Parts: sequence; structure tokens; C-alpha cells
Amino acid sequence: MLEDNNKKLAKPDWIRVKAPVSREYQATRDIIHKLKLNTVCEEAACPNIGECWSQKHATVMIMGDTCTRACAFCNIKTGVPGALNPHEPENLAQAISELKLHHVVITSVDRDDLEDGGAEHFAECIRAIRKRAPDTTIEVLTPDFLRKEHGIAIVAKARPDVYNHNIETVPRLYKTIRPGARYFNSLHLLKTVKEIDPSIFTKSGLMVGLGESKEEVQQVMDDLRAADVDFMTIGQYLQPTPQHAKVEAYITPEEFDIYGRQAKAKGFLMVSATPLTRSSYHAGDDFAKMKAARDEKLQEQKLAAQ
Repeated sequence: MLEDNNKKLAKPDWIRVKAPVSREYQATRDIIHKLKLNTVCEEAACPNIGECWSQKHATVMIMGDTCTRACAFCNIKTGVPGALNPHEPENLAQAISELKLHHVVITSVDRDDLEDGGAEHFAECIRAIRKRAPDTTIEVLTPDFLRKEHGIAIVAKARPDVYNHNIETVPRLYKTIRPGARYFNSLHLLKTVKEIDPSIFTKSGLMVGLGESKEEVQQVMDDLRAADVDFMTIGQYLQPTPQHAKVEAYITPEEFDIYGRQAKAKGFLMVSATPLTRSSYHAGDDFAKMKAARDEKLQEQKLAAQ
């Protein structure tokens, strides 16, 4: 899978981004570093960090910076994580209050070493933010809680506004790209969240350019809709280092437009499909649009029933 990485595709113009230089970016960076927060923006080398941090949008990463898994696409380090920081929920809530965030995305490394996969820690973070910054809407991007299914309910019952869990790739590629995960387990997680609390928006993301076919992408769309997922993101996979899975293809903006229209036609409330789309890119703005779309849909159903 990781061999032959010397034959690297040239990065097209539409995937290039400018280096972050704005004062707003630096101010956000200073606060994040002062409060010793881990962010997936830095750890995963996200190409949108300049734009997002300039707008005071950040995706915080809880439970340390060391993951118990080694996915072929991810730049976060793998190893034996340390103990959970019991003060992290309160520190996180303080940081969100200080950053004056309207919408926050909270993600984590995989913590297969913990009995509940870190679910209670997620819930504690949600509760701390609700107390310290009640006007901030909360989106969580959780691990899959494989063989720790009780963790799904722990997080869902803490009532985040959006529950995100990324499907990442098509089922055929799981063995090489996401070997520690199971495709149908991830679908089950998303469906379970909706069963526990239908008011929570659910969201999932897919990377393309890893060798998947268009038909496989459409099947993932159908599977996510069958799990009642509200929001789908589709973005270009970028190889973080030569040791990671290589880019098999750069999908054109026109092809992303087609994927976006297909997903929208299948019934998602929201779709974001562009080369630079990431699961938390424009998350706050997209949450507001998704909420408006659901309100409009409910109103249409009410009128139709009269």
C-alpha cells in the first residue's frame, strides 16, 4: 500500500493554499498555545489552518496527541497515550470562552486503551462548555467506539448540537487505509445517535483520491442516508508524508460539483464537496445553514399535512 510513493502526482493549482500570515491567525495561535490546547488543525497539518484561524475557528483535540491506531492517511502520531487530564474539560471551556467562539468542534485521538474509549471525557467537555459558554454551539467528531458501543450513548446523551463521525473511505479500502476500523460499525454509530436523540444533527466525511470508484462513492452516500445522516462532507485526500498512503488521483473541482449535486439529490440537508473541504471546515456557518434547512423542511412537511 505504501510502496512506490516516489511516483508522486503533481499537486494541481486548485489544491494549493497560501501560508498563514494574518494578525488574526497569529492571535488565535497565541491563545491556543498559551492555554496548551492540542488542535487537529496543527497535528493533522490541515491546509485550511490559515483561513480558519484567521476567523477564530479551531478544532480542538482532547485526550492527548497520541493515538492508539495507525491509519494510513493520518498524520497524528501513534503510540501509548498518557493518562487523561482531569482538568481538560474546564481548561477547554475557559479557552472557548476566551476565544469567544460561536461554534466549536471537539475531536480526539483514538483511545482504545480506555474502557469507554474516552466517551465520558467527551461528555464532561460538553457539560463544561455548556456551563462556561452557554451560547456556543458544540460539534463533536468522535472515534468509532469499536467494541465499546456504550460510549456512543454516553456522548449522545450529553447532547452536542452536531455529532460527527467520519466514514473516511469506501469499504473496499478499509483494510489498507483504515485497518483498525470497521465500515459497518461506523454506519451503526451514526444510526444509533439518531435513534437516541433525533434532534442531534449527524455528520460524516469522505476522502476521495485514494483509488475509489465513482460508483463506490455513490454507494457510501446511499449508506449514509440509510443511517439518516444529515450532513456529508467530501474532500481531496492529501498525503501528509511519504510514509503515508499516496494520492492515487486529484479529483477536479468539476467532479466535486457532481458529487455535491448527487449527494444533495439523495436527501442530505447539507453537503460540502470541494477539494479543500475537511470535516470541520466552515463548521459554524454550515451548522447555521443546516439548522435553517431542517426548519424549512419541517415547515414544508407541516403544510403538506394540512
